[in-house]
Amino acid sequence: DEKQCGHQDGKVTVPHSDFHAKLRALRYAFLELGIDNGLIVARTDSEGAGLTKEIAVVKEPGDQGDVYNSYLDVEEIDVSEMAEGDVCFNRNGKLVRPKRLPSGLYQFRPGTGEERCVFDCIEAIKAGADLLWIETATPNVADIAGMMNEVRKEIPDAKLVYNNSPSFNWTLNFRQQAYDRWVEAGQDVSGYDRQDLMNAKYDDSALAADADDKIRTFQADAAREANIFHHLITLPTYHTAALSTDNLAKDYFGDQGMLGYVAGVQRKEIRQGIACVKHQNMSGSDIGDDHKEYFAGENALKAGGAKNTSNQFS
Repeated sequence: DEKQCGHQDGKVTVPHSDFHAKLRALRYAFLELGIDNGLIVARTDSEGAGLTKEIAVVKEPGDQGDVYNSYLDVEEIDVSEMAEGDVCFNRNGKLVRPKRLPSGLYQFRPGTGEERCVFDCIEAIKAGADLLWIETATPNVADIAGMMNEVRKEIPDAKLVYNNSPSFNWTLNFRQQAYDRWVEAGQDVSGYDRQDLMNAKYDDSALAADADDKIRTFQADAAREANIFHHLITLPTYHTAALSTDNLAKDYFGDQGMLGYVAGVQRKEIRQGIACVKHQNMSGSDIGDDHKEYFAGENALKAGGAKNTSNQFS
């Protein structure tokens, strides 16, 4: 599947002309719908994408397509070396053959991801995008800022949307960043194994505290250093639901029994004023009563009467 999550391998990009057509279609849709405050967020996965579906069309040297193709991994060949079905093109007066996978996809040169990402961002804003979305390999403020600083050399007011994704191992990444800062500053790291920093034995360590402090300030730091306009987080409730269900199951089917639910869930809902503690009400029973009364009058069998157990939470 060519369309992958930004944090998976096997990602494939398309030439800018293909993507920019979608940006123009969005803008046209806003005009047709009378939306004058719509925002277009253009996302690039180029930082981690090593493949492309096609070779871009080049109309003149140095244009958008030419720059895109310049990142392809190619080999210089002689005409006599061309095989049946080979795709080749001229680059600076030389015949080159791009490296092509059995799938038909073309390969970019290794190490060009960040440069391609910067180029994507600049071209996307020129094509009408309002905000940028860059997927990165790790949540590293310096890396994000490095790319955005290059973008802002050409587009000074470029703003970024960043995904504080649960796909990152935030604890490991920030502990490794803290370890590297300590090494650079000449601090003692003899008590730590960089390859084993997820070990629970480090949870109460000074290095872990340093890392957690940087996680806490990540949004503010990234907004300041990388001009991140909006931080989003994808799928957080997927993880909270899984964790809370696992904890409840361990308590309920363990020695806590029903207290596992009462102390771990319901009592906390009450103390924190979570409306869902009255789940009948939240599922619409009161609305149903209004309809019943409208149609049946005094004969309505309403759910929200004195015997409704939700009254225990009043």
